[in-house]
Amino acid sequence: MKDGPVAEEETLGASRSERLSALAQQHGALMTLVVAVVVASLCFDTFMTGDNLENMAVSSAFLAVVALGMTFVIITGGIDLSVGSLFALGGVLAAWGSRYGTAVALLLPLAVCGLIGLVNGLLIAKSRLAPFIVTLAAMLGARGLLLAVTDEGANTYLVDKSTFFASLGQDKLLGVGVPVWITAVLFVVGGVALRRSRFGQYVYAVGGNEDAAALMGVPVARTKATVYALSGLCSGLAGALNAAWLVSGVTILGNGMELEAISAVVIGGTLLSGGFGFLTGSLVGVLLLKVIQNIINQIGSLDSAYQQVVSGAFLAVVVIAQTWLGRRRRVL
Repeated sequence: MKDGPVAEEETLGASRSERLSALAQQHGALMTLVVAVVVASLCFDTFMTGDNLENMAVSSAFLAVVALGMTFVIITGGIDLSVGSLFALGGVLAAWGSRYGTAVALLLPLAVCGLIGLVNGLLIAKSRLAPFIVTLAAMLGARGLLLAVTDEGANTYLVDKSTFFASLGQDKLLGVGVPVWITAVLFVVGGVALRRSRFGQYVYAVGGNEDAAALMGVPVARTKATVYALSGLCSGLAGALNAAWLVSGVTILGNGMELEAISAVVIGGTLLSGGFGFLTGSLVGVLLLKVIQNIINQIGSLDSAYQQVVSGAFLAVVVIAQTWLGRRRRVL
């Protein structure tokens, strides 16, 4: 057994290594984002133009709202594969409901998508079914409901540009699109709830060790049901805002969005195993994804298939790095 100065030096070394691993895991995505923005600004004249930045900001807002709900789910150790279908369903329901006023356009997708999310959570919490299976079934069910509402995609519901609902997607405030402001408010509220509220403590406790959380009196089932309902609500709201932006409910949207949301959350430092994560990291992950996609579009010469290969390879490297850092922290 080592003692004295040698043991103390090894302890300090392990502590320093743990701090560096934690720093890289928490802020690695932000540092990568800064580097990507600087490189893109130097290489492409159109990257820092107002139109390009605005398009990236608004398109990022919809994915960010979905990723917000996904962050809560993943911190509990779960996964939600239904968010892409709920996003598309929310957009179509909002566009259909907009003919009856802004309240219906917003409340209808929130009610339907939130209810589907709540059912997911109850099945996972009460029946102890695997989140992957439950949310996969919900993904297929929501997509089927979407086809039923649009008569197999034959009907496209349009939003009247003169309505207040359309202004939620079309208007700007201080030069920034309203969806971006809504997303910012949601992240502030979500961050306070996650870090400062009892519910946030429950979320971390369930993800850290579900059995220990139950022994401490944490309402595990209720917490799980709530985070999946929240994920459904966020997906429905994002879909509604997207419909207001496009002034129509597009049935083909949302394909693969669940993978983008999961990738953004994990890139931002949230562990897939649960118990650790933060919303600011998820937001950075979303922005990083959008910047990388924009850089690929700026290059222009890449075939669409190769663009997907580049994006997939980048995501794989970042996720592997995050997973390795998370394991390293636990070992140290």
